[in-house]
Amino acid sequence: MITTALTELLRIRIPVVQGGMQWVGKPALVAAVSNAGGLGILTALTQPNPDALRVAIRETKAATDKPFGVNITLLPTINPPDYEGYARAAVEEGVRIFETAGNNPGKLIKFFKSQGCIVIHKCTTIRHAKSAERMGVDVLSIDGFECAGHPGEEDIGGVVLLARAAQELKIPYIASGGFADGRGLTSAIALGAAGVNMGTRFMCTVESPIHQSIKETIVASTEQDTIHILRSLNNTARVFKNAVSKQVVAIERRPGGAQFADLRDLVSGARGKVVYEIGDPEYGIWSAGIAMGLIKDIPTCDVLLRRIEREAEDIIGAMWKQIKPMSKL
Repeated sequence: MITTALTELLRIRIPVVQGGMQWVGKPALVAAVSNAGGLGILTALTQPNPDALRVAIRETKAATDKPFGVNITLLPTINPPDYEGYARAAVEEGVRIFETAGNNPGKLIKFFKSQGCIVIHKCTTIRHAKSAERMGVDVLSIDGFECAGHPGEEDIGGVVLLARAAQELKIPYIASGGFADGRGLTSAIALGAAGVNMGTRFMCTVESPIHQSIKETIVASTEQDTIHILRSLNNTARVFKNAVSKQVVAIERRPGGAQFADLRDLVSGARGKVVYEIGDPEYGIWSAGIAMGLIKDIPTCDVLLRRIEREAEDIIGAMWKQIKPMSKL
């Protein structure tokens, strides 16, 4: 058993978090991760409104008596969702662990802390991590350039970013981006992290709510099958490389660039949701990290987390055996 600051704080067995994922972080997956010893996280904005989130929380509680959390991601949008309503609903339903992400999370963090909650905040830079630390979050999730979704605009890979976190941060942090197995967990711990956050790997499990064809597409893909979109708009996202995402990049590279209006229909979140429903990986934009190159099967969450735990323990044990006392001259 690997014990870290994360396992002790959250009272989980394995230092692995299933990060919030739009259209994926639903009760069945969340409960399966938590039952397997990790921390499952419901994605609030996958639900159409705060009342629907209440129902999802109750469904999750019915399926697990283990800790789980709720993700609220603050999105750049003309008509913002009812973030406060989602937060209030989750707290009133008894949730005490939250993952926050996005810009200007201060108000949400202050509310959660006033209610005695544990807050994990996702960051892609050390300066943002230190800012969140000052706001009083409990754990930072450090997202390297390898991650699916939004890796920020500074293109810093996880190895350096995590090592910088060890130099600069005073609170526990977990590693996100490119993690899918015990080797990754071990490397994250060696870089000072208290655990890992996995997204793409959990998409490809039996309990994941996405279409089987998308899971099989992930297994058949490599680390070369992602692409960055929206770079010209300073809203970079790593997504699966398909005809739609390549078309977005082509429009962005036109002379004079592109406005969001030129891309809106192509990058529609509604199309991404349909990808997961009908199983056509070419239908729209959907998030995927380069961890796809490490994914070779579609296990249950229990099998996956037990394997990761065993691999990490074996690797740490083998590394310990490499330490030999220096011979006396």
